[in-house]
Amino acid sequence: MATPADGAALPAAADPPARAARWALPPLLALGLVFLYPLALVLWQSLTPDGGGHSVDAYRDVLAQTAFRDALWNTVRIAAGATAGSLLLGFLLAFVIAFVPFPGARAVGRFVDVFLAFPSFLITLALLFLYGSVGIANGLWTGLTGAPDGPFAFLHTPWGVLLAEVTYFTPFVMRPLLAAFSQVETAQLEAAASLGARAPRVVRQVVLPEVLPALAAGGSLVLVMCLNEFGIVLFTGAKGVTTLPVLVYSKAILDGDYTGACVVAVVNIALSVALYGCYRLLVARTGARTATARTTARTTAPGGARRARA
Repeated sequence: MATPADGAALPAAADPPARAARWALPPLLALGLVFLYPLALVLWQSLTPDGGGHSVDAYRDVLAQTAFRDALWNTVRIAAGATAGSLLLGFLLAFVIAFVPFPGARAVGRFVDVFLAFPSFLITLALLFLYGSVGIANGLWTGLTGAPDGPFAFLHTPWGVLLAEVTYFTPFVMRPLLAAFSQVETAQLEAAASLGARAPRVVRQVVLPEVLPALAAGGSLVLVMCLNEFGIVLFTGAKGVTTLPVLVYSKAILDGDYTGACVVAVVNIALSVALYGCYRLLVARTGARTATARTTARTTAPGGARRARA
């Protein structure tokens, strides 16, 4: 059997890491061209004033504006509220679909998948038909009472934007939760109930540790999408509710201030990444604390149990 001479190097083609690196290079180049390059252009434009040269004067000017501070506050509070509302409502609805038997539960679960394909402005348009100034609810009220105006005027306020975002983003929490609930063995719940645990304790100590990663994934997605949501805020027409994406649109399209728009866009990107990182860190620490509870719950139930509906 022939062997390579002493000290001879193996062919480069036989090196698996080098071959894997060559295969990974085209996707990385495509990612840089499609995603990183536009971001670099936005950052470059934010440092390039209209007069030429490069400076951070645009950042000082924009950050000092009251309109920017108001938009920043609106963006953070609406995104936080919509994420919290979507997590709570999504968990409750997914839990009912997965564990509470009722006719059509599986069809409702399938409808969640279809709902994910709906554009955000369509949900806002539906709410306008229901609760707008000339919507169905106000029309019924004025028809029955003879009043000139209806009582439902919240849709053009921050509460209306919050309602629209919770309505639209809740299915984004429900879909990973339904998949996670389908992996939970109902014998765990039955064993906990037979030991005298009440429903809130069963959910907290048995169900929640099992689905926490899915809850974190859904919450992270909703948080990032809410921070960058534009269509819902624009279609509700909420007075005095300007978020960072709307401010970018206003500066670029209405004012023609492209440098200022790029500054706001850079801040919006940094805010999204920072809040997403904080959220994931918090969830990771919470998951570490509940790991012991998850292991205990799994060892309590007998094997071979049926699972919840997806």
